[in-house]
Parts: sequence; structure tokens; C-alpha cells
Amino acid sequence: MTSDLRRQLILGAAKRCFARHGYAGTTTKSVAAAAAISEGLLFKHFSSKAALYAEILAEECEADRELEFLLGQQPSTATLVKLIAGMVRHFLQIADAPNEQEEQRVRLMITSHLDDGEFAGLLYGKISELIGDKFVGSLDQAVAAGDAVRITDAPLDLFWFAHHTVLMAALTRLPATRCLAYGSGAKLEQRLCHFILRGVGLTDAAIDTHLDRELSQPPVQPVTTESA
Repeated sequence: MTSDLRRQLILGAAKRCFARHGYAGTTTKSVAAAAAISEGLLFKHFSSKAALYAEILAEECEADRELEFLLGQQPSTATLVKLIAGMVRHFLQIADAPNEQEEQRVRLMITSHLDDGEFAGLLYGKISELIGDKFVGSLDQAVAAGDAVRITDAPLDLFWFAHHTVLMAALTRLPATRCLAYGSGAKLEQRLCHFILRGVGLTDAAIDTHLDRELSQPPVQPVTTESA
């Protein structure tokens, strides 16, 4: 097994351990056991439990192709709608198109809230660095264009309210028997986007202008070796 594959094996085991036991309840010994390797071999790849945690954080926050495209857009009402629609789509797809790795990340995030909060706090910080300025700038432009009203002097809080809303909506859909019957994924996506956009201050006219158009767009496709 190559060094890179070994690192991925260790990271996968660490994510499962952190999700199940939290940061405080996980040890490098337990991660090594979950990965079916020795603790000494684990230390050849990661110097400490904190180093493992930081690596998972970096992997979680790495910008994908769609986010890269979004961050390249100029702040505007349309960009704000793209950002919210993309966030809603991302979280709902975790349940609608099951992906074990994505589910593990969400469970790790929630476990952190119930434990010491370290991972969640670090992740929120990274998300803020990536997206915060784009959200605030786009909201400012929407207000300047008459597409939104300013409802708070702490606009980044609005982003977190939106994030928490879609995170909890996704959580209700993770169990095999869903906690709430919201309806179809497409209808839920539209309703959540509308609810959040109104909540951050967009006018109904601006939502009507941009939302349906945005939801009809296919996601940005990842770069492959064939298309590169």
C-alpha cells in the first residue's frame, strides 16, 4: 500500500472514531485499531491526534469545483442566491444521494456540538474565511440595488442562521426513517431557499427574479482528466 493510500485509510478510520466517540473520547490507539495498523505506523503519518483533527478539517473545507466557481463571481444579488441555493443543495444531497463519507462528516460536526465544540468551531472559522466576505459583499450589493432590506448590523450572523437551518433540515433526513416528512427533495429545496432568502432580507421580487432560474441550473461539473 502506498503512503497516500495509508494516510487516507487512517483519516477514514479517524473520522469514524471522532463521529462515534467525539474528540475527547478518541485516542490515536483507537484510531490505529480502527485502521487495523499499529499506533507506531500511525505516528509515521500523523504526529498527534491534533494533527489528525487538523487534517480532517482541511479536507472538509477544501473548496470543490462549484464553490471555486461561486467564489469567482462578483458580489451581487445573483451571487447571493447562488450561494444560498448551493448550500441548500449540498446539505440536502447528503440524504437524497447517500454518501457514507459525507454522512460521517455531518455526524462528526454534530458530535462536536455535543462534545467540546472544537471541531465545529474550527470548521465554522474555515467556512467563514472561505465564504463570509462573499456573502456579506453580495448582501450589501443586494441592499444597494434595492433587492434587499438591511435587517441587522451583523450580516454574517444571517449566513450562520442560514447554515444552521439547512444543517438541521439535513439531519432530519439522515435516519432510514426520516424524522419529518418534508416532501420531495425538489420542493424542499425550493422552500428552504425561499425561506432563507426572505430571512436574510431579499424582497419577493428579487427572489422571483433569481431563484427559479438558479434552481434550474445543473451543478458545476468537476474537472476530470478527460476534460482537463
